[in-house]
Amino acid sequence: MQIEFEIVVFGLFLMALLYSAVGHGGASGYLAILSLSVYANEGDLWLKQYAWFLNLIVAGIAFFNYRKEGFHNRDLTWPFLVTSIPFTFFASSLKIGDEGYNLLLSLFLIYAAWKLLMGKKMNVAENKTLKVSNALLIGGIIGLTCGLVGIGGGILLSPILIINGWAKPKTAAATSAIFIWLNSLAGIIGSSISQHLVDLGNITPFVLAVLLGGFIGSKYGSKNAPQNSIKYLLSAVLLIAASKRILEIL
Repeated sequence: MQIEFEIVVFGLFLMALLYSAVGHGGASGYLAILSLSVYANEGDLWLKQYAWFLNLIVAGIAFFNYRKEGFHNRDLTWPFLVTSIPFTFFASSLKIGDEGYNLLLSLFLIYAAWKLLMGKKMNVAENKTLKVSNALLIGGIIGLTCGLVGIGGGILLSPILIINGWAKPKTAAATSAIFIWLNSLAGIIGSSISQHLVDLGNITPFVLAVLLGGFIGSKYGSKNAPQNSIKYLLSAVLLIAASKRILEIL
């Protein structure tokens, strides 16, 4: 148990380090690591709330660093938040059962792994105007996913911003960071009101791990993209976690 606990803590540190480099909170990584450990038996509410709490730490640090460098664009950010926050709050209150959650989480982890493996450096010029109606629709859909799965939504929002030419990578990172932070807070509040706040007795070492990883990643990691070998390793962890969840359903 102790050895596994130490591996979990290191895994959370690594996820925070990698994800924070691009302004993400790392919930998909945290869910993957926790799903491969004894903590997977704690249930979907426990996993979601722990991932959201860790998101608050890492996304908060990432947003602070990117905002400090002048990359935050309020006009770009607020339309997504108007719908994502209430939809996350609503979806976090839904009880879908362990099997339903295992299926949703597995599908999302597979998607996250695919994005990591297929993702390429995107240098789309920031020359397109964002329509508020599009942002409201996108924010609502992502918010619904956040509440059901237990993520902050950055892994979904970032590529949308960059591919559509609405933001350059670092501006997208800043927007994603605050997007993740507020959605995670909405998820915690919504699930706590509709169900309950889980026991946070084990969270201190996890917080320390992601705090360190998030600081290093967001401060220095964004200057150098992760090497392909790291991306492959991270994708493998996500796929293994997804497979484990699928096997539990069968």
